[in-house]
Amino acid sequence: MPVTIRDVAREARVSVSTVSRALSAPALVRETTRQRVLDVADELGYQPNRAARSLITGRTGNLGIVVPDLQNPFYPGVLSGVQARAREVGCSVFFSDSGEDPATEEVLVRGMAGQVDGLILCAPFAADDHLAQLASVRPTVLINRVLPGVPSVLMDSSAGMADAVAHLAALGHRECAYLSGPAGAWSNHRRLRGLLPAAEEHGVAVHQLGPFDPNFAGGAGAADLALATGATAVIAFNDLMALGVLARFAELGVAVPERVSVLGFDDILYAAMCAPPLTTVALPMRAGGPRWTCCWSAWAGRARPLAPCPRPCACAPAPPRWDESRRVTEVRDSGAVSRPRSRSSGATAVPLDYGPKDS
Repeated sequence: MPVTIRDVAREARVSVSTVSRALSAPALVRETTRQRVLDVADELGYQPNRAARSLITGRTGNLGIVVPDLQNPFYPGVLSGVQARAREVGCSVFFSDSGEDPATEEVLVRGMAGQVDGLILCAPFAADDHLAQLASVRPTVLINRVLPGVPSVLMDSSAGMADAVAHLAALGHRECAYLSGPAGAWSNHRRLRGLLPAAEEHGVAVHQLGPFDPNFAGGAGAADLALATGATAVIAFNDLMALGVLARFAELGVAVPERVSVLGFDDILYAAMCAPPLTTVALPMRAGGPRWTCCWSAWAGRARPLAPCPRPCACAPAPPRWDESRRVTEVRDSGAVSRPRSRSSGATAVPLDYGPKDS
């Protein structure tokens, strides 16, 4: 016979309403009482009836997350982090893939609205006015996108790109090609915001190419254009594109990093599995999950998270915003970047002018 809320109340020596509040509105009960109820519920194996509870509380206990491309290995890391934190605070996670299409984003958000308490939108493609409308449907947190009045959690890809340029300049590179991602992508603008000033500071000429699709095929298709610029280094919008560049260079017999250095962005799993291993800018995909979910928890109107935040943060009813990656972004040089060679012989190292290393 299934365990009921009355069984929990009897064993914990509290009222049924106290058990209900301890499980659905923990701020309304003392911490010692809440913990006793949780311990008894766990011991008895009590599973709340979510359908019944939602009728009382008006909450579903569900969180929706929309990503632009689930085939991109960057986003499973994001989902993993969100899922881990959501499990701690008693939420289930629904996720959907928009296929980088603003119209699909809107359909998915409006379709989820009646089934979730709040939404996390990863790098949404919708224009600001449409995004503001979507964010008004349910409490919403944005990842890698800024919109006034809507809380967001940002990875500082500008600083990461500046680190990448400094790393290349320190190795002697004076000319690089940047393979842009989608023209409307906020992350692409942030990368350029770090790339161009850093390149000017370090005396590196930039050939800006694209936009290209942010996937393996997009990188492979861009490789020939990058090679034609004569640049000694190629920086791709993300690791998937960089892997495509490496594959195309291998077909052409272009030695990496002896002739051309290649640098990616995101530090996905596959970056270490290719030959040579890809040099990449690491971003905190999974580590950001607790921050994103904690941010949503506060913005959705919970008095406090159901479990302590793993790191100090500013959970508050006002729209919070965190810049997570300034502390953890780093260039992981794994072998696809080296000192450039002289174009005349392909073998003689150019004189090196070491700039400041910030990697």
